[in-house]
Amino acid sequence: MYKIDELLQKAKTVAISGHVRPDGDCVGSVMALYLYIKKNMPEIQAKVFLEKPSDVFYCIPGVEDIDTVMESREVYDIFFVLDTAADRIGNACPIYERAKLKVNIDHHISNPGTGDINILVPQGSSTSEVVYRNIDPTKLDSSIAMAIYMGIAHDTGVFKYSNTTPDTLRAVAHLMEYGFDFSKLIDETFYEKTYHQNQIMGRAMLESIRFMEGKCVVSTVTKKMMDFYHVTAGDLDGIINQLRIIKGVECAIFLYQVGEMEYKVSLRSNSYVNVSVVASYFGGGGHIRAAGCTMKGTPHDVINNLSARISLQMEKKDKK
Repeated sequence: MYKIDELLQKAKTVAISGHVRPDGDCVGSVMALYLYIKKNMPEIQAKVFLEKPSDVFYCIPGVEDIDTVMESREVYDIFFVLDTAADRIGNACPIYERAKLKVNIDHHISNPGTGDINILVPQGSSTSEVVYRNIDPTKLDSSIAMAIYMGIAHDTGVFKYSNTTPDTLRAVAHLMEYGFDFSKLIDETFYEKTYHQNQIMGRAMLESIRFMEGKCVVSTVTKKMMDFYHVTAGDLDGIINQLRIIKGVECAIFLYQVGEMEYKVSLRSNSYVNVSVVASYFGGGGHIRAAGCTMKGTPHDVINNLSARISLQMEKKDKK
């Protein structure tokens, strides 16, 4: 029997959550599991507790069912935490703590496993693919397949990042057989940007700075800039990847302000810098080529501290 089906055998109530500021893989994996339970185990009362996803994800059926208030006092039989460790599920934490069984499903190498049961696959392209591998693939429908496909597509950069494997593409081929409009799904959730989103991206690129002999690039967006362009944190998606593909850049750094002297940091690398090691040093985590953390100080302080850790890896590379 498939792992998730086995866990659900005796459950009557199930809660599902993911990390704060949910991205495509988080929304895809959470909704895929929710829809899978609703379709195949209708006797189970399933609920998703998650911060409000970006409007672009409302094309996935069932997203409107998400409880974004998270004031439930129920004690759930199982609480699934997807795409993160339990310390990043925000306001869903009290509900998680009361659950009888806690299950953590993830693909981030920095996740130590925070559940009673942990399904952690660091070599997986995405948490959505991990979910796919642990449910019965004969019990999908178009909605479930769409959610999984979207999650995989987002975390692989539409199948171009190094975490894309032949097995990933075989899974995607199976998902496409369910007949949803995959081209429209990717355009609307990954590529399409509003006018204001394009404006802030243009500003971020215009004010980016290259350093370390051009091998690194950094850009910072302040709250003042976000207010000026009428954008929120969710509108900044894509900036870090645009920085990463600048010719000659090995490591890209993007900061955006989340509080007084506090910045959310996104890190990407192309070849040899392990940004997960850098992010973990500052209390964050992620993957070898994509990671993040939150840091305090001025942008100058943050960049200097990050640069010191990145340069250690670059120096080792230069000595080889």
